[in-house]
Amino acid sequence: MNARPHVAVVGATGAVGVEMIRTLEKRNFPVGKLTLLASARSVGKRLKFRGEDITVKELTQDAFTGIDIALFSAGGSISKEFAPIAAKVGCVVVDNSSAFRMEPEVPLVVPEINAADVKQHRGIIANPNCTTAITLMALYPLHAAFGCKRIFASSYQAVSGTGAKAIAELERQVDQIVKGQPVTKEVYPHQIAFNVLPHVDSFLPSGYTKEEMKMENEGRKIMHHPTFRASVTCVRVPVYRSHSVAVSAEFEKPVSVEAARAVLKQAPGLDLVDEPENKKYPMPLFTSEKYNCEVGRLRLDCALDNGLCFWVSGDQLLKGAALNAVQIAEELMK
Repeated sequence: MNARPHVAVVGATGAVGVEMIRTLEKRNFPVGKLTLLASARSVGKRLKFRGEDITVKELTQDAFTGIDIALFSAGGSISKEFAPIAAKVGCVVVDNSSAFRMEPEVPLVVPEINAADVKQHRGIIANPNCTTAITLMALYPLHAAFGCKRIFASSYQAVSGTGAKAIAELERQVDQIVKGQPVTKEVYPHQIAFNVLPHVDSFLPSGYTKEEMKMENEGRKIMHHPTFRASVTCVRVPVYRSHSVAVSAEFEKPVSVEAARAVLKQAPGLDLVDEPENKKYPMPLFTSEKYNCEVGRLRLDCALDNGLCFWVSGDQLLKGAALNAVQIAEELMK
């Protein structure tokens, strides 16, 4: 790998693409040259990187010649079409979509958990689902210490997980309601303002959604834990940014709150915020634009043997997407 690699961001004008550019700059990633790629309708837009305006170019099949690392966040169909083309010309793709996550030859990586898997790549490395990544930041250290058998979880997912249009929809609906106007919907099947939707992604024959099953399927792969089980309900909430997850986890070994706290305090990329007596616990408002996830509300689960309840919150545009992708690129540089 070139010491100052030529980096491309695919889907550069989207919510995650913009964060990828910011994160590369903030973390002083040794970018030799930055190329911004997007669909034809975004061509000519200018985005700032290190004080310079960079013009967005069109994503085409021959856009990857000479590019060392490409960070993709333009949706699964774009990834399926263009990631193999990029890999073929020697570019390493870090893909934020679900397109390749469960492919056996594609590493699925959260660097704090399974950084070593990066070495096994054949040109494509997958970024996990945002809710899965945020949950595992707290669950994996506990699994390493106590052996996690299964979890029951409910997510509280911010609208920015759906994209820029969903942020605009929440803003518009709040404004409409305040002004007593009829509420209009474009992005979600129901009003999201002052409501919660127990519906993230499409439904499967089992009654779970695809998003809900990602926790079990991706969790098994990332943690190298083939028997891990997760029963999840994913819920969209009227929050702009940062996903939160309520987790009840059952362990092989006995677990105490003190022992769990000691483990979580040492965990990389995670802050323990757990002082209920002082009304301190993780909240999306305070984890937004923060690299680290936060965990709190630790207590013994009164319905499970060797069970622990916790609440984890993290910026899904950062740890759930852009930050994790840049961290994978940093691993490639090692």
